[in-house]
Amino acid sequence: MHNNRSLSRELSLISLGLIKDKGDCKLNKFQIEEIFESALDSLVDHCRDELDNCESELENASQKILDSELQEGVDSSFSNVRDALKKSLTKIETVMNTLSVTLDFPKLIVSSCQIDIREDVNQRIHNIINNLKIIDSDIDQAMDGWRLKRLPRIDRDILRLAYVDINFLNTPVAVACDEAVNLANKYSDDQGRKFINGVLRRLQTVKLQ
Repeated sequence: MHNNRSLSRELSLISLGLIKDKGDCKLNKFQIEEIFESALDSLVDHCRDELDNCESELENASQKILDSELQEGVDSSFSNVRDALKKSLTKIETVMNTLSVTLDFPKLIVSSCQIDIREDVNQRIHNIINNLKIIDSDIDQAMDGWRLKRLPRIDRDILRLAYVDINFLNTPVAVACDEAVNLANKYSDDQGRKFINGVLRRLQTVKLQ
């Protein structure tokens, strides 16, 4: 289930993607509110798309199970039928896991109207755009021979949000890192997830020293 802080982090991430990635960007509260509404629309649309995909995947998996049953005893070996069933069941399990998250989106709509979530998103975005050069410089030092600007935008913003959690909002380091990993699992690719994990571990080490 989404908790309020997790939801505000996700909405902050989507909101940052709608803002120019420059250190001199200045936004007032009204502008951030407009960006928040656009981010919320994007997240709701994503949830609806996920539900449509789940429906399609379930239909596909069910059809494959039916096909494997029809093939059994005709010209397919037992092992082939078994493998087909295992793949279909694995697909169904993946779909059900996706559904368990996506079906939370009515709660997302209700929660997004809460003042504390909107204020939290506003605070996170302000902290990032007003301190972007310092944040990026500190993250660069934990990049181990790499530069933040060379990462995809979504990965940069996930790291920036984790930095703000740790250094501006006094979020426990382990919690901030876990939340960043959850965002990376949802929005980044395999390479990005591994890289973000590595940088977070180094940031965590620096913070604990």
